[in-house]
Amino acid sequence: MEDKSIFKSWVPKWAIIIILFVCLLHSMILLGVYTSNVTYAASFLDIEPEDLQFAMCVTYGTLLATILIESRFSSFFPAKNYLMAVYSLIGITIITSAYITNFAVFLLMRVAEGILMALPVITIRQLLIEQFNSKNAIIIGFSFYYGSLLLSTPFIMNIAVWFLDHYDWKYMLYVSGGLQVLNVFLILVTFRGHRITKKIPLYQIDWMSYFLVLISILCGAYFFVYAEKKYWFESSEMVLMLMISLITGGLFIFKERLVKRPSFDFEVLKYANLRIGFLLFFLFYISRATLSLCHSAMFSIWNWDPSRVAGVQYINGLGNVIGLILAAFFLMKSVSTKIIFMIGFTLIAIFHFWFTFLFVPDVALSDIIVPYILQGIGVGFLFVPLILFTTSSVPANMAVSSGIVGVSGRFWGSTIGFCVMQNAMVSLNKKHFLKLSQFVTGENAETQQTIASTTQSFIAKGYSADNANVLAMKKVFGTITKQATLLADMEIYTIVGYGLLILIILIACNQHLRQTMTLVKSKIWIG
Repeated sequence: MEDKSIFKSWVPKWAIIIILFVCLLHSMILLGVYTSNVTYAASFLDIEPEDLQFAMCVTYGTLLATILIESRFSSFFPAKNYLMAVYSLIGITIITSAYITNFAVFLLMRVAEGILMALPVITIRQLLIEQFNSKNAIIIGFSFYYGSLLLSTPFIMNIAVWFLDHYDWKYMLYVSGGLQVLNVFLILVTFRGHRITKKIPLYQIDWMSYFLVLISILCGAYFFVYAEKKYWFESSEMVLMLMISLITGGLFIFKERLVKRPSFDFEVLKYANLRIGFLLFFLFYISRATLSLCHSAMFSIWNWDPSRVAGVQYINGLGNVIGLILAAFFLMKSVSTKIIFMIGFTLIAIFHFWFTFLFVPDVALSDIIVPYILQGIGVGFLFVPLILFTTSSVPANMAVSSGIVGVSGRFWGSTIGFCVMQNAMVSLNKKHFLKLSQFVTGENAETQQTIASTTQSFIAKGYSADNANVLAMKKVFGTITKQATLLADMEIYTIVGYGLLILIILIACNQHLRQTMTLVKSKIWIG
């Protein structure tokens, strides 16, 4: 009997699984290498943090759009040559990024990286799932893979901190690019050269749909990332971006509904569980966005150095691992989907309510460790079940479309989550700062006493009376700024906590949630 496996006969199954996992982790590097240290990466490119956030949206948004047409490329080329070429280009792109300081050129590189991230996805994941012969094996395999992506932020941040302490930023990119050489070598040694799919001509690619949805995604992301900075609809640029996003998105939907073989099958949206999965993904990522406020407080309020913050994130990562293990156990035991979601969101809600009381001028690590781990457990507990729930909600022939819906929920949840947190922080910071500033008046004896004692302390250090008074006022208003930030953090965490409680009640009352998931081996998993 002819061996049709893409792998050479001498490669054992355990080695095949490891090789495929290693090849899939390139996305962890591409998504994490610039977000691991936002401040340094932004200064390296001479841009603002929101510019870097938009650059990440460009990568993720391009990936989302490219998934629509990826199968055309993977079906046209033999898998071995195709994957070796893609990983070679990824390595070249990452290393080239080390020499780019112009933001516009950097964005073009992020578009290229988004395309290259998407190209190996379906092929590698299809090969991976073929290695698993049971429901439990699928759960374990994907818990390991998606867990690796979940842990990429603390992992790469600690690597970044180490590189910045010992080497230049560019060396981190050199190593990231060099790791792609390992992928090329593994594929060269272990893959056979024959086809695994029927050859489909490249002229059948629906380029119009691709560019319509790509423009819609990128313009929409630009609107949400920069809306607060440019005062929303007061800016003609923001209005234009939103209009372009809505028009191109509408044209994409209209075109896909008319053609006989659409790139995205809108029939997939008829399945209630998929719609619920998209919504839960969206809300899950918005609730995760609040963790950035916690890390910001570590830097700006508690004055923890970057290496300490990087190390602390391992604690959250430990929670992720615990959550992933618990979720895998629950899935293997076919525990009700409703129960899994309720437990996960409850843990994240507890984190928000608990941390509300920890936003004070100074805290010890021992004070935050329990809620910080709980947040990690909640996220790890929900992550894989949400992915499997969304992609297993529809027939196998709609697997790619269902996967795109899942990625869309994560993309828009992350993007809009950033927008919500940014706007909430600016608005609440301003409100609390103005209220607290009212107490810095000549009529307030306590404030005047504080200013006087602070002034005297600066005079004692050798400053002139005028300079000491200026420094004292700066210190007082700096304290007010920190206090306003803490109050804003408390308010946001409280609101999100109550929002999660409402979500938990709605999940409990929802009658459409299927009790268990059907994991079908033949499906193509996207996440």
